[in-house]
Amino acid sequence: MLPRQRVLRMPSPRHSVLLSTASRRTSICSVRASLRQGQHITPRLQGFSRDSFSSSLSPFSTHAALGKQQKGSGFFDGIEPLTEEEKKANQENQEKEAAAEEKEEKDVEKAKPSSSSEAKTKEGGGQGIPESPENKGSAAAGSAASGSSGEGSGGDGGKRGRKPGDKALAKPVVPEVYPQVMAIPIAKRPLFPGFYKAITIKDPNVAAAITEMIKRGQPYVGAFLFKDENADDDVIRSADEVHDVGVFAQITSAFPMTGQGGEGTSLTAILYPHRRIKLSELIPPGAADAAGKTPAATEPTPEPIPKATDESAQKGDVVASFEESAVVPPPKSDVTQKQYEPTSFLKKYPVSLVNVENLTEEPYDPKSQVIRAVTNEIVNVFKEVASMNSLFRDQISTFSMSQSTGNVMSEPAKLADFAAAVSAGDPNELQEVLSSLNVEDRMHKALLVLKKEHVNAQLQSKITKDVENKITKRQREYWLTEQMKGIKRELGLESDGKDKLVEKFKEKADKLAMPEAVRKVFDDELNKLAHLEPAASEFNVTRNYLDWLTQIPWGLRSAENFGIQHAMTVLDEDHYGLKDVKDRILEFIAVGKLRGTVEGKILCFVGPPGVGKTSIGKSIARALNRQYYRFSVGGLADVAEIKGHRRTYVGALPGRVIQALKKCKTENPLILIDEIDKIGRGYQGDPSSALLELLDPEQNSSFLDHYLDVPVDLSRVLFVCTANMTDTIPRPLLDRMEVIRLSGYVSDEKMAIAERYLAPQAQELAGLKGVDVELTKDAIEELIKSYCREAGVRNLKKQIEKVYRKSALKIVQELGEEVLPEEEALTDEGKVAKEESAKEETEQSEEPATANTEATEKETTEVPRVALKVPESVHVTIDKDNLKDYVGPPVFTSDRLYDITPPGVTMGLAWTQLGGAAMYVEAILQSALKPASRPSLEITGNLKTVMKESSAIAYSFAKSYMANNFPKNDFLDHAKIHVHVPEGAVQKDGPSAGITMATSLLSLALDRQVDPAVAMTGELTLTGKVLRIGGLREKTVAARRAGCKMVLFPRDNESDWLELPENIKEGIEGRPVSWYSEVFDLIFPDLDKEKANKSRVVVAENKEKKEEEKKDGEESD
Repeated sequence: MLPRQRVLRMPSPRHSVLLSTASRRTSICSVRASLRQGQHITPRLQGFSRDSFSSSLSPFSTHAALGKQQKGSGFFDGIEPLTEEEKKANQENQEKEAAAEEKEEKDVEKAKPSSSSEAKTKEGGGQGIPESPENKGSAAAGSAASGSSGEGSGGDGGKRGRKPGDKALAKPVVPEVYPQVMAIPIAKRPLFPGFYKAITIKDPNVAAAITEMIKRGQPYVGAFLFKDENADDDVIRSADEVHDVGVFAQITSAFPMTGQGGEGTSLTAILYPHRRIKLSELIPPGAADAAGKTPAATEPTPEPIPKATDESAQKGDVVASFEESAVVPPPKSDVTQKQYEPTSFLKKYPVSLVNVENLTEEPYDPKSQVIRAVTNEIVNVFKEVASMNSLFRDQISTFSMSQSTGNVMSEPAKLADFAAAVSAGDPNELQEVLSSLNVEDRMHKALLVLKKEHVNAQLQSKITKDVENKITKRQREYWLTEQMKGIKRELGLESDGKDKLVEKFKEKADKLAMPEAVRKVFDDELNKLAHLEPAASEFNVTRNYLDWLTQIPWGLRSAENFGIQHAMTVLDEDHYGLKDVKDRILEFIAVGKLRGTVEGKILCFVGPPGVGKTSIGKSIARALNRQYYRFSVGGLADVAEIKGHRRTYVGALPGRVIQALKKCKTENPLILIDEIDKIGRGYQGDPSSALLELLDPEQNSSFLDHYLDVPVDLSRVLFVCTANMTDTIPRPLLDRMEVIRLSGYVSDEKMAIAERYLAPQAQELAGLKGVDVELTKDAIEELIKSYCREAGVRNLKKQIEKVYRKSALKIVQELGEEVLPEEEALTDEGKVAKEESAKEETEQSEEPATANTEATEKETTEVPRVALKVPESVHVTIDKDNLKDYVGPPVFTSDRLYDITPPGVTMGLAWTQLGGAAMYVEAILQSALKPASRPSLEITGNLKTVMKESSAIAYSFAKSYMANNFPKNDFLDHAKIHVHVPEGAVQKDGPSAGITMATSLLSLALDRQVDPAVAMTGELTLTGKVLRIGGLREKTVAARRAGCKMVLFPRDNESDWLELPENIKEGIEGRPVSWYSEVFDLIFPDLDKEKANKSRVVVAENKEKKEEEKKDGEESD
């Protein structure tokens, strides 16, 4: 056990204690002897060393002087024995001291005989311990020790009645029983008996209480560890906040700290724990007064100290001990004296008091093999940690088997405390060590904590060694490389690594199967490079050329997969519908399976935007196990992009096809040339003409790039082109490609695509994966019908993404920051970057002139955020009724422009880049029919040349048809007609509106309505022949979308109609026609030919005459 201490109180201002020269010399000799033995070495992480405070005590210090210790009482070693001269001097001092004390006692007994019995039994700290002659001078000895540390602290009062060297260092005494103490909570790590700890008290009430405790000579507190690592308080509010096992500690020193206002509001206290205690009851600050009313049954009442006589005051022998803190009894009266409590003065402060019990270690066998083994292991780990971590070397430098084995073996409990004290372990693990009263169990727990410290030290040592090795290796390699370069440069063996560069190109070329012509060019260029100086301008040009020449995958091909089932699986996974397209691709793959290759084929997918042309090209590459490369030629106007630049230009590069081979690293990739119908033409040449060589199977086997200037075999490359229309593709180029048309999707296909592909993708992109957000089938149908009528699904995808984004916003706004806090979304790196960014913004606001708009390295991180999980209780349903809240009002309010068509209005079908569309043709009579009126035709609707010609042909044919079939009907001979095609902002062209315009004119001439559910398309000749048209699938899809029941189309397109899927033709009656007479019979089946053959001009005149006669009759009446 540690030696007991008695805390010394400072003498009053009128008395000053001055340590004599002999006693100071004795104290210094003892301390030096202790330092030579290396005892009282306290770990830096725990606090300060005990000896360091004897020379730096504040005016509040009550640090006890260190007396002579018995043999084996030190932690690791005993104190070095005194010399013969020191022993003789100490013996003389003791004799003189004993004589002086006897004389003093006699004087006191003469002054007050009644108090002689009380003076003989002084109580250390109020505990009733008999005082021996050695203990009588302990307080003075303690004061002398303090004086030896700060030599100017004492006065000359101590010289009276004392002779130099009359006191030796004495043992301090600590009360064994202290049932109630002030509790101080400790954060981060617990205290261990025998190891100092510095704490900061911020609460002014606690600081004032500690100051008064020191003044009263009762500097004892209980230190208990907070259960919460982040807690920071100086008062314990509840017993559940701290662990119940702590330490009984003595405040050895206290240093006031000056606050911002210039007043001391806090202090730093040095605690020295003596023993383990257990918290039995907490008296919180509010209940201190109530608790103070109950007398402490376990605390004995101290006896008063006799009043010092004038003689004793003159001697200046002020004994600062706990007896002085006792209250002098008042004069005798009838009032019953209250029982004394040592901590009663603390009840006026709002501090936490606790009732505690001393904890004693369980008995153990010192000769136990387990304890010896664990002790040896702890000592070995200490040595290993000290050898690896420099922070521990100063703390345990004297800890070795040769010097400390004996004491360590005899006191294993202290060794366990020391191991836990020096380790930076988890607070809960350290608390377990403190709470353990079984020595063997405590040592096991301390060994575990120390082992973790050992692992950390090993890792730190490894990292340090690795860094040093890397730095050393790099420096060594750098110096050796520079020396080698210098040696070769002096010998003329190497010129800046040129030989190494040539060797590298040779190695690359040997791994490739270059054709003979290419190999010859490569050898010539390599030979030229070997003879060029690195400073020459031609050197870099040649090096770049050889670099490109060796990066082309000559003879390297990827293994293709011609499995039909595999291709079908891949195509069905990526696309829905498109049966005819998939069949054509499977045919293409089947031929490749039989031939072993798919050379000589250039495919061109033509269709409206959003139908999957680009994505289906990527699916083909995945099905064939080919590398995929895509580049767009939309707006391309430079031939060099296709065929490369000449090497004479600065920054010359090969064309895009050669770059594709370099990136794919195979000779047989799939190259997708996108938007080939939008290729441009500029002063740099015509890129479409350059594509003729590239896309010609007969020529691309020896494609000549301007940069490489060697033939490159592109016959193994599978080219796939995409276009929205074929009208702008040059005919020679279109002739080299196999066109596969992709028409638009019908509503059923759009519904399946939205449910299988678009909705799940949009939900995941909106961060709602796994969240109960339901987009009903009715809502998707409404989207397709009223918002997305285009042929493709790109706009439908945008609208579905908009729906899920709105749902995400609604969920976040309803849940709020409480459920989805911003702090949880940020990673640790993201929080640091955010703090740095906020700091940077603050600095920029203070200095706007030096504002930097670029993010620094500290403000950025790779993963700043993580996804937040939406609670399972969230349910969102989007149906047809609330769809407007997400995507706004419908864009298309009706299926048809006319529910009931008036005479002169007919529905036609047109093909556009966006797919098929219903196109109405309107014809009206501009003025009244008169015999003298002349016929005319006005055409509007942003019609291009071909469509204007079609309208003229339709007008001429209509007049001819009326003259032949209804000769008396002279409507077209006198009528001024205006023909308009709605949506004038859209350009319209093509011959397929011929029969539609003729029908509109005839409907106006016959004054008969056309069925609004009938649509037609076909080119009309002057003789009435109906010619073939294109885009029948798209037009049929548009007719179905408009709700048509019958579609009239040229008989030459009957094969196209039969190839249409049943889901497109469902509900539509297709009528092929060859002549317009067939169209007329289908449109006007119940026509009254006699009525239609009457003159419209005569009818008009008769009608006018009747109206005039009726008017005259009314006037005469």
